[in-house]
Amino acid sequence: MSGRKYHRAFGVYGICIKDRKLLVINKNGGPYINRYDLPGGSLEEGEGLSVAMKREFLEETGLEIEIDENIGVIDFKLPWLWRDFTDVHHIAVYYSVKMIGGELSIPEQFDGQDSLGALWVSENDVSLDNASPLVLKAFEWLSSNNLGIDTKTYEDWKVLK
Repeated sequence: MSGRKYHRAFGVYGICIKDRKLLVINKNGGPYINRYDLPGGSLEEGEGLSVAMKREFLEETGLEIEIDENIGVIDFKLPWLWRDFTDVHHIAVYYSVKMIGGELSIPEQFDGQDSLGALWVSENDVSLDNASPLVLKAFEWLSSNNLGIDTKTYEDWKVLK
């Protein structure tokens, strides 16, 4: 690992299912740009995990949610040239969530908003070519009820510009 410098990203992410489809966003930034990603993201100063989950989901999808359970935490490593970093180490807290209000809408665009809107996808709709590791892991969890414990490293990750 010599010569690599990791940006540590930490965030909360929601798995929301309807009619066997997963709610995803069209990502507009970061290493998952131009891919499907899970609704969620970073915590604001002093913000708790569940509060951040509800805020991020609303900001990125237009939907209000209730959290069913904390599924667990998993992490990913992949190459991403950003600032003076060579890679990202993404630590993701997964929640199972359900919709309780709102409607899918194009999110308000502001500094830090990286969602271009949300849509429902089936497992057959996603691949390493069009989805983030978070989405792929969500479908894995849906079929196995297990996130696993090992860090998943994507050595050949391509950032889609």
